[in-house]
Amino acid sequence: SWSGPWPRYKRLVDNIFPEDPKDGLSKSDMEKLTFYAVSAPEKLDRIGAYLAERLMAFTHNAPGFGSVYYLRQEFVKFANIEEDTPSYHRRYDFFVSQFSAMCHSTHEDVDTRKRIRVAGIKGLQGVVRKTVNDELQAIIWEPQHMDKLIPSMLFNMQDSDDLDRAGHPSTPSGSGQDGEENPGALAESCFRELLGRAAYGNMNNAVRPVLVHLDNHHLWDPNEFAVSCFRIIMYSIQAQHSHHVIQQVLNHLDTHNRNTPRVRAGIVQVLLETVAIAAKGSVGPTVLEVFNTLLKHLRMSVDFELGETSRRNSGSSVSSNRGKESEERIVQNAIIQTIGFFGGNLPDYQRAEVMMFIMGKVPVYGTPCHTLDTVKIGSGTKRIQTMLLSSLIMVTSGFKSKSMAAALPPPFLDPLFSISLMEDNELRQLVLEILHNIIDRHDNRAKLRGIRIIPNVAALKIKREKISKQDVAFMKKHGQQLYRHIYLGCKEDDNSHKNFELLFTTLAVLTIELANEEVVIDLIRLAVALQDMALANEENMSMFIRCGIMALVAAYLNFLSQMIANPPFCQHVSKVIELRNMDAPYLLPEHIFRDKCPTPESLDKDDRPLYFQTADMAECLAGPGYNAERLSIPYVPQVTDEDRLTRRKSFVDTISLQVDIVSNSLPDKSQLAEEITFETLKKAIDTTGLEEQEREKRRQVMEKFQKAPFEEIAAHCESKANMLHDRLAQIFELTIRPPPSPSGVVSISAGHAQHQSVPVYEMKFPDLCVY
Repeated sequence: SWSGPWPRYKRLVDNIFPEDPKDGLSKSDMEKLTFYAVSAPEKLDRIGAYLAERLMAFTHNAPGFGSVYYLRQEFVKFANIEEDTPSYHRRYDFFVSQFSAMCHSTHEDVDTRKRIRVAGIKGLQGVVRKTVNDELQAIIWEPQHMDKLIPSMLFNMQDSDDLDRAGHPSTPSGSGQDGEENPGALAESCFRELLGRAAYGNMNNAVRPVLVHLDNHHLWDPNEFAVSCFRIIMYSIQAQHSHHVIQQVLNHLDTHNRNTPRVRAGIVQVLLETVAIAAKGSVGPTVLEVFNTLLKHLRMSVDFELGETSRRNSGSSVSSNRGKESEERIVQNAIIQTIGFFGGNLPDYQRAEVMMFIMGKVPVYGTPCHTLDTVKIGSGTKRIQTMLLSSLIMVTSGFKSKSMAAALPPPFLDPLFSISLMEDNELRQLVLEILHNIIDRHDNRAKLRGIRIIPNVAALKIKREKISKQDVAFMKKHGQQLYRHIYLGCKEDDNSHKNFELLFTTLAVLTIELANEEVVIDLIRLAVALQDMALANEENMSMFIRCGIMALVAAYLNFLSQMIANPPFCQHVSKVIELRNMDAPYLLPEHIFRDKCPTPESLDKDDRPLYFQTADMAECLAGPGYNAERLSIPYVPQVTDEDRLTRRKSFVDTISLQVDIVSNSLPDKSQLAEEITFETLKKAIDTTGLEEQEREKRRQVMEKFQKAPFEEIAAHCESKANMLHDRLAQIFELTIRPPPSPSGVVSISAGHAQHQSVPVYEMKFPDLCVY
């Protein structure tokens, strides 16, 4: 009921609609409307509203491709009009709904369906361009619009079979005639454009519909399309927004923590793609959260696997449960891959933090920071340990730290070594591989090629640098710990060929990266101790293990003698190896580690030419540079708390520790009463040789307690204990005196005043004695 004159903008809008849709658009009238809109931008909102009203009526009265084509064509024209001032109130609900419906067209004619979808995608592209360029126009990013826009694009990107997308060349620019365009390629182009314009606060609303679409259409298994979508997302968004996407995928993984293994594995693989692209850019504060979430799901997957195993053992279907167990392994491997790839691409300072974080999750005997009960969990704990150590191998691969102290701090090294003492050869192998990744900073491992007698070490062209002061200090502090774990690791009865290969590599990379003259002597002492252990066989080791240790010592001393370029030393080692080749090939790595290598019934330590002799090596190293006299001090592994935790402490080590404590803490009276003179002060200041004297003293103590009869050791310890008891009694006598009797009566006996005792509850004790 319009009473006044019809406004010009309405007349212009009316003119573009033909009476019969088949007649096509009036091109000249469209140009007039466009010119008017540009000339009078204040009328744009009214033009848009009336245009939408006419289009709504038109689509109802003229169904088919013509109407939707008009809708898209006119809106694209409208979208391309630039405005000087933004609109605060304009809404696009109708256009988003109509264009989204066009994107999902199911018209029976394939060509018409394709053209309708292309028109819908171009219409949505017009919406995007019209709104995102306006900084004050954030309404398009609201969920009600994103929930229509995003699925419409994904639907066309995904629907490659119906539209034969694979047979069409990709046209991401969207150029060409409507009948020739590919809806999938055009939708992808629009999707990229939308994501590229997403601001910081809009990322969640843009990514969430993608995840929902993948859920609704069951696209996590198989997950090729999901992976493709997130590649597009990660390459389209601004780099600083990457952590938003990663966070969304992590949250989605948590939401699906009870879903099938293949769905969880599909989500993890998508996460791998996102972190692979983001790792070199900005991952933000989500680094540890990524690992925390992945480790949590790794633990859950192992629990699911063990639950299936226990149910299978209780009598349920064998074949179906085996399938589920193997599918859980797919999840676990996907998580390990993601952890490794992500960690391996982080900068070193972040990687060191991640290494500590993962190690903190590994269940280890006796460490208070780990809450897992190893005894109760059993195989589950071993599985978790294996998984986490495997991920550490990937994270530490390529890690180059300038300082060993920074790469192997005690909170990382101690639990790692605790695992190296466990009675499982696979876990010990993983520990050694982690150590190799960290210690071998010049990538020399590949040149060693397993355990063997290397004929010419110089030909390997080993890369090395001068040992830094920091690394010298590291070896002074932790060297004994390293030697001890190599020593104990050699005698494990389940050692395989691979274990000995890794032990040889450990000794070799220690020599290359961390060995100065002092460390070289320590490593030779360690090798001799291993040889003596195999000969004495106090541990009742199998003959294969004993011969394996002998072969390890031969391979290492051959390598070491050439590395330090000492001709007499090389000659001595070569002579022993030649004799073994002739008379005892089972003591060399090339023979003992072959299948079905015959082993002897016993090893005779009187066959001295077959073994490396300490005296001969000391003579070879005599002169400047090496303190060869230290070779005469037998290597004995340190005693640590790990012995208590792993129940491996020997009786002799226990006794020697007690003796050291007593002998060091209780000097005799003659030492206390020594007269202080100028000479004694001079000796006190001059510390040269004191360290060696202390070591010699310890060696003598150790030798005494290792070779003396049991009765003599027991008597000695008893006398020391009595001495300690007497000293304590003296101390208490001096500091604690009995209180006087309440009656004050004192009796004299044998020349000493003796106070009569009173009941304990009436005594007043000195503060020193009150706890």
